[in-house]
Amino acid sequence: MAGGYDQVIFDLDGVVYLIDKPIPGAVEAVETLRGRGTAVAYATNNASRRAAEVAALLTGMGVPAEPAEVLNSAGAAAALLAGKLPAGSPVLVVGADALRDEVTEAGLTPVQTLEDEPVAVVQGYGPDVGWRILAEAVLAVRGGALWVATNTDRTLPSPRGPLPGNGSLVAVLRTALDREPDVVVGKPEPALFTTAAAQAGARRPLVVGDRLDTDIQGAVTAGLDSLLVLTGVSSPADLLAAELHRRPAFVAADLSGLFRPANEASVPLDAPEADGWRVTRDGHKATLDGAGDPVVALRLLCAATWDGVPLTGLEPASDAARELLNSWGL
Repeated sequence: MAGGYDQVIFDLDGVVYLIDKPIPGAVEAVETLRGRGTAVAYATNNASRRAAEVAALLTGMGVPAEPAEVLNSAGAAAALLAGKLPAGSPVLVVGADALRDEVTEAGLTPVQTLEDEPVAVVQGYGPDVGWRILAEAVLAVRGGALWVATNTDRTLPSPRGPLPGNGSLVAVLRTALDREPDVVVGKPEPALFTTAAAQAGARRPLVVGDRLDTDIQGAVTAGLDSLLVLTGVSSPADLLAAELHRRPAFVAADLSGLFRPANEASVPLDAPEADGWRVTRDGHKATLDGAGDPVVALRLLCAATWDGVPLTGLEPASDAARELLNSWGL
């Protein structure tokens, strides 16, 4: 698959690492791409680390990375504000120190209270964000400040399961204000991807992500092919139910899919059977029979569900099929 592209743009959380540990195969995947001369970039919605910190974290895990290869929503949000506001403007920062540093470097003044008369609020993920700063942000936005969210990911992947992400914190303000942010900077907006491609001079980039609602939708919006890996947030059931603007070109269990033939990962797989699996369609029902690679079964079933079969219309006809559908929560 990777041989058909001149750049691979990776999401990070759930694709390359979980919190602070590399996902099995990630180091080898990046090393193989670099050895082939394929450009690599990292595009993340996580605003809790600056690009240099992300690059250092990756390098410490054995994944080679340069700061210039990392594009994050914190830097993008600060750059957007710098383009809209006079130099030195006070900006109330809700998030981690990395976001505060980006705002400072962009020539703006980070503040913490309504009394500082902020003209904008920028909100990004931070593990220590609490009620007090959220309350100040509500007051500032209600008073007329521009509200910029770095991203709206509802959850963050972790070894213990999904945890609240910036989208959950944005929901606090949304509920209190009864309105949406003025601007959402990160994925699914396409800017991180298009910037990464432009910096590398890539003509045919491939986006690799674990979330349909950010990584894959952003790639579709940008007109780029994408690979969904099942090591993070989005599940097989999510893919089966995906709307048109959230459908990837490929799906794989993990990053090893990059180095297999593209036609072994393309989705949907529009065939009656493959690799020991067979799907029989009858109106609004589809029956899965046989046994084999779960990803092949997923690709076969996507052909049915994306053509109108509801998830409730999927039925097993073998023990392996029943076990697989159960494991997907179906």
